[in-house]
Amino acid sequence: MNKYLTIINTRTFLAVGMAALVTYVTIAKNFQYNFDLTMISLAIIFPLVFTIRSAFRRREKALEYLARFKAGLMTVDSCFQENRKITPEQKEEASNIVRNIAVHLVEYLGSVDSSPEKMNAEAAKVASFIRTNSEQIGNATALKIYRFMKDVYQGLENVVAVKLHRTPISIRAYCLIFIYIYPIIYTPSLYNRLHDGISNNDSWVLYTLSMFSTFILISLYNVQEQLENPFDQHGVDDIRLDDFRIK
Repeated sequence: MNKYLTIINTRTFLAVGMAALVTYVTIAKNFQYNFDLTMISLAIIFPLVFTIRSAFRRREKALEYLARFKAGLMTVDSCFQENRKITPEQKEEASNIVRNIAVHLVEYLGSVDSSPEKMNAEAAKVASFIRTNSEQIGNATALKIYRFMKDVYQGLENVVAVKLHRTPISIRAYCLIFIYIYPIIYTPSLYNRLHDGISNNDSWVLYTLSMFSTFILISLYNVQEQLENPFDQHGVDDIRLDDFRIK
């Protein structure tokens, strides 16, 4: 249950608290006006949905790149293991190199302060291993391994790009500002639409609608914020990085 509550944070309490405060002032001052609420969907809903879809596409692309990366590594390891001229000790060394590439990638993606240098250095050890044992491996097998290592490198570089480059910050900042402003625009207009105002005894209706609609918007923003980095293991829909280790 706790993982489903991760979308609730300080922003949630701030936005809902502002909605409650604006509702109180609206009723106390009898402040109301007639406003076309369609403008709210254009100002908030459309850019919010756009950023969520963009973050979701990044997550799906990251899964595609990670799958290509793992498939390439597993194939490279199979090429080494099926070579009859390589000794068991050399095969174990090759397997360790392959496993360490995946380990460094997972550590890089899951860490905030890390660089891909260790990961790239580990991947370069495959070529070094082939050069050191060129006689046993053979040119044909070496060329085959290099072709599959191309998929590995493409997966690495693409997933690093997904980690470093996010959805436009300006649009996300715009959405957050308008979500905080939303109760000021929405609540007086809603107050006006509820049968030309409501009595103090029915004020709970206005409180409920204003706070609940604000909660929905800020929750959607928090979902987008968690999808923004699908590797940090903080969100419900984050990528399970351990699935991409080579066991």
